[in-house]
Amino acid sequence: MDRIPILRVGDVLIVSIQVDLEDRTAVQLQGDLADEIVATGATGVLIDISALDIVDSFIGRMLSTIASMSRLLGAETVVVGMRPAVAITLVELGLPMHGVRTALNAELGFRRLRGPRAEEPAEESEPEPVDEATATRP
Repeated sequence: MDRIPILRVGDVLIVSIQVDLEDRTAVQLQGDLADEIVATGATGVLIDISALDIVDSFIGRMLSTIASMSRLLGAETVVVGMRPAVAITLVELGLPMHGVRTALNAELGFRRLRGPRAEEPAEESEPEPVDEATATRP
């Protein structure tokens, strides 16, 4: 049985799916990924599916399951490289992809995993109140 390689870059695990997944390989990936998250203390998982031409309902559910499993183990998941045809298929199949965050490419996926979304402006904080009794005057 083929295994999908899992690479580590800092605190992120990278999974690049380069072959059409058979059901057994997908199930094996789930177990391998759970083991790697625990072993490495990873806080992020980036799954690149840009090489996949077709995603069926099983693979769609597998991606959702991996995202849920990773979150329970303390790691966020971002799926990158989804082709338009794959997105259309997932919608047409009516698959709820709850908890699956996506990004167009790996660079944007890493940004999503690194903290507040880079595309969203930081919230402006209100100035701290000044205690008039201890404030120095010019």
